[in-house]
This record gives sequence, C-alpha cells and structure tokens, in this order.
Amino acid sequence: MPSADSPPTVESEAQPPRDAPPTHQNLGVASASAMKLVAVVVATIAAMVAAGLAGLSSVQELASFGLPDPGAVTRFGLPAVQAVGMLAGVAAVGAALHAAFLSPPQSNGVVDVGGYRSLRIVSSAAAIYAACAVLMVPLTLSEISGEALRTALRPENLWSSIGLVDNAEAWAWTAVIAAALAISARIVLRWSWTVPLFALSILSLMPIVLTGHSASGGSHDIATNSFFWHIVGASIWAGGLFAVLVHAWCGGTHLNVAVRRYSSIAGVAFAVVGISGVINAMVRIQLDDLLSSTYGLLIVAKVAALVALGAFGVAQRRRVVAAVTKNPAARTPFIALATVEVAILAATYGLAIGLSRTPPPPPASIPTLMEVELGYNLTEPPTFLILMTNWRFDLIFGTAAIVMALLYLRGVWTLHKRGDAWPVIRTVSWISGTVVLLVATSSGVGKYAHAMFSVHMSSHMLLSMLVPVLLVLGGPVTLALRALKPAGKGGVPGPREWILAGVHSPVSKVLTQPIVAAVLFVAGFYVLYFGGIFDSVVASHTAHILMNVHFLASGYLFYWVVIGVDPSPHPMQPLSKLGLLFATLPFHAFFGIALMNMETVMGGWYYRQLDLPWVDDLLYDQSVGGSIAWGTGEIPVILVMIALFVQWSSSDRRTARRIDRAADKDNDAELAAYNAMFAELARREQK
Repeated sequence: MPSADSPPTVESEAQPPRDAPPTHQNLGVASASAMKLVAVVVATIAAMVAAGLAGLSSVQELASFGLPDPGAVTRFGLPAVQAVGMLAGVAAVGAALHAAFLSPPQSNGVVDVGGYRSLRIVSSAAAIYAACAVLMVPLTLSEISGEALRTALRPENLWSSIGLVDNAEAWAWTAVIAAALAISARIVLRWSWTVPLFALSILSLMPIVLTGHSASGGSHDIATNSFFWHIVGASIWAGGLFAVLVHAWCGGTHLNVAVRRYSSIAGVAFAVVGISGVINAMVRIQLDDLLSSTYGLLIVAKVAALVALGAFGVAQRRRVVAAVTKNPAARTPFIALATVEVAILAATYGLAIGLSRTPPPPPASIPTLMEVELGYNLTEPPTFLILMTNWRFDLIFGTAAIVMALLYLRGVWTLHKRGDAWPVIRTVSWISGTVVLLVATSSGVGKYAHAMFSVHMSSHMLLSMLVPVLLVLGGPVTLALRALKPAGKGGVPGPREWILAGVHSPVSKVLTQPIVAAVLFVAGFYVLYFGGIFDSVVASHTAHILMNVHFLASGYLFYWVVIGVDPSPHPMQPLSKLGLLFATLPFHAFFGIALMNMETVMGGWYYRQLDLPWVDDLLYDQSVGGSIAWGTGEIPVILVMIALFVQWSSSDRRTARRIDRAADKDNDAELAAYNAMFAELARREQK
C-alpha cells in the first residue's frame, strides 16, 4: 500500500518502455534546480511589476479615501506579497489540473510519477500561498488604517481588526483554505481524489473574488461574476502552462497527451479571460478615460500583454503542439516557447495586481443606495410582462445554461452523424431545463429576486423543483457515455472515463443514497429559511449564488434518484421511487404553509433598506412567497408522476420482451415447467 511519503511505482503496461518515466530518485537534479530558478525569476518579475505600479498609485488611492501613507514597507510590500501569493495559488491550480486531467493514473488507481510530482508542487505552492495570505492580513490592516506595519502586527490591533475589514478577513479565509490544500495534497495518492483537490485549489481563489473594485459600487453583480470567470480562466491558463512546462522539463511521460489537452483547455481559458476582462473593464471605466487615467493605461497594457500571449498560444498550437504530438521526445521547442510565455504571464499578473491597487476613475454619476445594494436600479413593479422582458444576463448561471445546451446538442449531433438514434423527448426536456434556468436567473425573475421575497421564492421553486426535473429527464450522462470515444485498452483515460469514475465514486454513492438525497433536498428549505441563514446573508451577492447552486444540486440529486434516466449507483424499483416522492410531499406543503403564517419578516432589515415603493407590506410579500412555494410545488409532482408511469410501463414492456426472447430460445421451457408443476400437484390431490 503506497504511502504519501513514497512515490508510486511505475507499471510497465501503463508506460511505454520507449518513453519510460523517471523514478522519484532520478527526476533530474539539474532540471529540478532549473525549474526552481525559473519559478523564482517569474515570482520576482511579478512582484517587481506589481510593487512598482501599485507603489506609484497607492498614495493616490489612499489620499482619495482620506487615509495617510502607511509607509514604504506596506506601500511596496503589499503588492509584492500579493503577487507572489497569487502566482503560488495559480501554480497550485495548474499542478492540480495536471494531476487530475493531464496525467493518466496507473491501472491500480494510483497517480503515476508525473501526477505524484504535480501533487508535491500543489502542496509546496499552496503552502507559499497560505504564508503570503497570512502576511497579507496585517499588510491590509496597515494600509486601511494608515499606520505602520509594526503597529498593525500588534496582537491587540491584529485580532480585533480582522473581522472589521473585509479584505483582511478574505485573506484570512484564503490562508485557511490554502493550508488545507497544502495538507491534502501531501496525503493524496489515488487519482480519484485529485479532482476534489483541483476543486479545492479553485476554491482557494474565491475569497479574492469578493475583494477589490469588483465587489463594490454600481453594477457589482456583473463585475463580481465577470471577475469570477476572469480569475478562474487566468488561473487555469497560466497554472496549467506552468505545470505542463515542469512536466516537460523533468522528462515526464505522455507529454503529447498533456500538451494536446492543455492546448484545448488554454484556448477556452483565453477566450474566457478576454471576454470577462472586457466586461469587467466596461463596468469600471468610461471609454473617454481609457487613455487619460492611470487605471485606463494599465488596462491598455494588460490588453497588449493578452494579445501577445494569444500570439504565443497560436504559435504553440501551429508548431509546437503538432511537433510534440508527432514526437513526444521533441521537448525543446515547447520548453523554449512556454518559458517565454510564462515570463510574460508573470508580468501580466504583476499588471493585474497593480491594476487592482489603482483607483478607477470616478463614476459618471453617484450610484443610488439601491444600486449599491443590488448593482442596478428597479424603477417599476414586477408585472408579468416586465418579468419576461426586463432582462439582466447572469454571467454565471446564464452562461452555464447556454453552455449546457450547446454541449448537449453537440452530443446529439455526434450520435446523429454516427447513425445512432437519441430520443427527441430527452433533447426537448434538457433544452427546456436550460431555458428555464436562463429565465430563472437572467430574466426579470432573476433581476427582481434579489429585491422581493415573493419573486425570490418563484426563482427558488424554478431552480429546485422544475429545472432539475427537466435536466434529469434529459439523461446527460447516458448521452455523454454514448457520444464520447472510449480510451480503449491501454489508452490514456479521457472525458468518458472521468464521467464513469465520477458516477461510481464514493462521493456519488453517498449523495445518491435515497435517504441522503431526500434529506438534502427537503432539509435545505428549513435550514436556510427557518435556521436564520437567509436573514443574515440576504444582502450578499455571493450568498445568492451559493443558494442557487444548492437549489440546483440538491434538486438534481433527488430527482436523479426518483426519475433519473441515467443509471444511479442505487437503483430503485418504481414503487419505491413513488414512495420516496410521496414521503417528501408533506414537508414541501408544510414549508409553504409555515411561510404564509409567519409573523416576522425574514431579511426585513434589508428589504426595508431597499424601500421599494410598490412593496408597502413586507409581511404580505413574504406570505405571497409562501403561497408560491405551496402552490407551485404541485406542478413538478405531476411531471414526476407522468415520468414514473412512463418508466414503469417501459420497464414492464422490457421485462415482457426479455421473457419472450428467453421462451423463443428454449421453446418456452419455463412455462412448460410451471404447467408441469401444477399438473403434478393436481395428480397428487386426486390420489
């Protein structure tokens, strides 16, 4: 049994002898030392660019808030530490990506030598990230207070101030998550745990999304959502390149697979970074200020760096990727080009840090209180026409809905080209689910959901009770398994194998236990609304995103168990599914009735602050939300009942056909034996 301190052995059948991987003992001292030197140089470039730019503009930013200069240590040290920390976090993301998706595991489920090396990089990079995040806490407090760093480091000042400053608290959470990532990466050896590790590495970046210019001011919903995509895309792009570069430099195997897969991922990440960056910049700056302000000039410089990186990406795809795919031993051109690209990426990250430390130009108009809270203004009551026509595109869930629809249609088209049939009703169901998801989050429903409890409950019901039903009936896993090409015997596992591993993973087996799925689905209603959570987080944009994720995930798990077209780790008979469905109905009814009869307003402090002129009775609006929860819960039940009836009938027909086929093969031997048994019983009774 391998331990976390011993490297995995290499199986001869998993690795071709002609390209045998290095063992842990001969990874190459010279290559490892060279890569460490490159990492130090890259971090130094980013730190110097960030410190230089931010140091020049931080005095201006502090003066705009009426704060004194905290001194050179904070002024230059804060952006430098932030740049090094962010690069370490990005390196952890890239190494985790490589271990999970770019480096094939061995047949026994243990990561190979390349994956093991990446996991060690994850651990080391995350430890550096955590250390920088810890340093960022007193540096942030020093900047905000205008006092020297030594004053902020005093325990009586440090511990009492962390919870009062959002940026400091965000860095404290970053340190905790990064430390957990560093520890987890040291003990993980099986490939199945590298995917959750990659998710944890992405999570470690999320507190940063909640800080800076994007999380405040007008249109902060669009700014925060676009910044989310920007951070994730940039981290996967830059971190993945660094991880593949290390893999190539250290003589790792299957370089052709890693480079080809990374090239596809990087193309998508580049588009995400470019589009999200443009959207975020449009929110923060007017076109007239682009060349007349420091903030605008930094945006121009960042765009120029992005264009240069795009050119490098095109060069890699045209020459290097083709060369490495043809001959995995041809590493030198890739290493040379990737090293230059990593250096440019480091400078770009320094620019980004400098941009985040630079105050944007003042807005053309002072945002209203509603604009500060919601990100936008609401000027008229939500009639049906307004809810259907007054859209504000949700960059997270709206984008997800469109991508899900396109990927599904691509799978259907793949089957069609191959001559395979796919039920039209499943396609209609999936596309309908994505349309409802888009409407629930990006139409007037999603827009007013943050300001009125009744509309929020309408969105909640759509996301938890209708969208999952339609998506589950689409059978996406079955479609993917039929459309994707298998890796084949001895082949490198790909998306099809990843999906199978996910369906049969221990996490999936636990979450799809019927009782567990039902509890997660039903208990979420009560814990969120009656447990005081909604009242305390109603004003948080991030909390609304997490609520929507919970509604969708818990609903999908439950309806997958009850009416799922895709095979479940815990198959149930139709009668048992019907019983599970009816067991949850009273809880939904009671939830709606309880909301209708409440005498206190949940989130009343927030709704009173918005002061919508057409909502003069918050308790009545809450009661309307309860009636919506009570009444609309019956619609999905009808769909589920119809689906169960159809599945039950189909199951009976399949059973009948199976019996008929068996009878044709053995001349109805089972029926003959059955009749013979009754004939023998009758003969004995006559005696």
